[in-house]
Amino acid sequence: MIEAMFASGHAADVVLAVLAAEACWLRFAKGWRVLAIAGLLGPAVLIVFGLRAALVGAAWWWIALPLAVSLPLHLMDLRSRLSDRKG
Repeated sequence: MIEAMFASGHAADVVLAVLAAEACWLRFAKGWRVLAIAGLLGPAVLIVFGLRAALVGAAWWWIALPLAVSLPLHLMDLRSRLSDRKG
């Protein structure tokens, strides 16, 4: 059963569902702004998209593209957090 979850990519879907639940919790229970949530969880979502593509045997660029996009998003979030601490 676990092997089938990974072979089909559904293991990544479970992780994406957990990230979506975390985003909802941060938004509605903690009152975070949507952009702050996107900065925090966006890179993780993109990395999991790349993982899912790898698990289902997608072409290399379906794996590389979300991984490549996750780095600038992470760096923008990091810059935002560091500039907030200085002010």
